Amino acid sequence: MNFDEKYPLMKSYFDYHSLVKQHLDSYNAFVSEGIYDIIESVGGIETNVEGFDIKFGQLRIEKPMIIEADGAQRAILPSEARIRDFTYAAPLFLEMIPYINGIEKKGLTEVFIGELPVMLKSKLCYLENKTRDELIEAEEDPEDPGGYFIIKGSEKVLVSIEDLAPNKLTVSVEKEGDLTVAKVFSTRNGFRARCTVNRNKYGLIYLEFPMSPPNLLLTAVLKALGVKKNKDLINMFDGERCVINDILLNLEHDTTKTHEEAIEYMGKRSAPGQPVEYQNTRVNMLLDTYLLPHLGTSPEDRLAKIYYLIEMAEKTILVGNRIMKPDDKDHYGNKRIKLAGTLMEELFRYAFQFLSRDIGYQASRADARGRRLLVHNIVRPDVLSDRIRYAMGTGNWIAGQTGVSQLMDRTSYLSSLSHRRRVISPLAKKHPHFKARDLHGTHWGKICPFETPEGPSCSLVKNLALSADITIGESSENTEKVLEELGMKRVI
Repeated sequence: MNFDEKYPLMKSYFDYHSLVKQHLDSYNAFVSEGIYDIIESVGGIETNVEGFDIKFGQLRIEKPMIIEADGAQRAILPSEARIRDFTYAAPLFLEMIPYINGIEKKGLTEVFIGELPVMLKSKLCYLENKTRDELIEAEEDPEDPGGYFIIKGSEKVLVSIEDLAPNKLTVSVEKEGDLTVAKVFSTRNGFRARCTVNRNKYGLIYLEFPMSPPNLLLTAVLKALGVKKNKDLINMFDGERCVINDILLNLEHDTTKTHEEAIEYMGKRSAPGQPVEYQNTRVNMLLDTYLLPHLGTSPEDRLAKIYYLIEMAEKTILVGNRIMKPDDKDHYGNKRIKLAGTLMEELFRYAFQFLSRDIGYQASRADARGRRLLVHNIVRPDVLSDRIRYAMGTGNWIAGQTGVSQLMDRTSYLSSLSHRRRVISPLAKKHPHFKARDLHGTHWGKICPFETPEGPSCSLVKNLALSADITIGESSENTEKVLEELGMKRVI
C-alpha cells in the first residue's frame, strides 16, 4: 500500500495546499493591494521648486520583460533569467501628474519608475497555473512549487521572520518584580513606535514613546491630551480600589492642574530653552504623530489615545498588585510571522520613499540649471531598482536586519522545501534566551518540534509544521464592520 492509499486525507490536503502557499498568498496580496496602498499613502511630492508639485496617479505592473542590446523588448521566463544571470522582475509604470502653481499640466504622465522582483508561480509570473507539460516546455521542474525569486541568476528565498504582534497590548513584570510594563508596538504605514506605560514598585506610572523625554508622568500626558480636571481623570479609570489608590498617588506627584499646565510641562521637558510657541508645536507633534500612531495621527484621535493609555495603566496596576497575571510573551498568539509579501512591502516602502526624495532633488537641480521641468527627465528608475536588488542580493534588510534574503538550499528537493518554510527569530544568538528557545504548548500544529539546527541557532531558527497554514491578515476596517453588524457599539 503506497502513501496515497494509506493517507488519502493527507494526499487531498497537499493536492490543494502547496507547501509554499503562505509565501505566494502573501506576495499576491502585496502586488494586489499593498503596493498600491504605499503609493496612495505617499500621495505625491512637494518639491523645493516654487509652484511645482507632483501628484501620483495609477500604478501599472507588467509581467517580467527584458530589453536586449538592440532595443527589442520581450518577455523573459525564469529559466532564461537563471542562465543569463538576469533578475526576474516586472517593470513598474506610475502616473505622475505635474502641477504648476496648483494647475494640472496636461499631457503624457505615465513614467517608468523601476523594476519589482517577481516571485515564481505568483500572479505576476508566467508559470502561474501552467500544466505539467507546459512547465516542462518552459524548462522548469513541474514538481517545483515556486515561492522564491531570481536575482542576477541566483535563486533567493525570503525567510519568514517571527516577531511580536504589532498593535497588541502585552503586560510583563521586569527587574525582579520592581517594574510592571505595559507595552505595545504601535505600527502605522511602516512606522513602528514602541509605546510603554511603566509602573514602579511605589505605584508611580510613567509613559515612554519615540522622541519623548524620559519619565513623563502618565497623568500629565493624559491632561495634555485633553482631560481637563483631576476629577474627570479619576472617573475615567476602573472602580478597583488599588487602581484608584495608584491614580490618587500619581496626582499628588503631578504638579500640573490644567490642560495648559500639562502642555507647558511637556514642552519644557521636550524642548528646554526654546520659545513657548516652538515648545507647544513640539508637544502637539509628539502627541499626534509619535504617541500610539496606529490609533490615528490627527487631533481628533486624542480621545481614543486617552482611553487606550488608561487601559494600559489599569493593567499595569492590576498585574503589579497580583490581581491579574502578566501576559506570556512566548505564547504564539502574541506573535506574528512576516512572510515574503510583508517583507517586500517594507522594502518597497523604503525604496519608494527614497525615489520620492530623489525626484524632489532632481527637480531642484534642473530648476537651478534653467532646464524645463519634465517629469520624464527627473525620474531615475535605477534609484528604486538598485535598492531593492541590493537588499535581496545581500540579505541586508531595512532596520538593520540581516540574513533575510538567502541563497536557496538546493542540496535536495526536501531541503529546498524546508528552506521556504523556515522561520527565524530576530533575537541575538549569543544570548541564552532560555524561555524563547523552549518548546511552548502553543507551538502545537504551527511549529515543527524537531526541525531546528544545533548550536547557537537552536530553537531560534524553526520550521513550520507540515499542516500549518498562515493567513495573510485582514484590514481593521472590515473587522470593525463585522463587529458593528453583530451589534457592538462604538464607544469612541
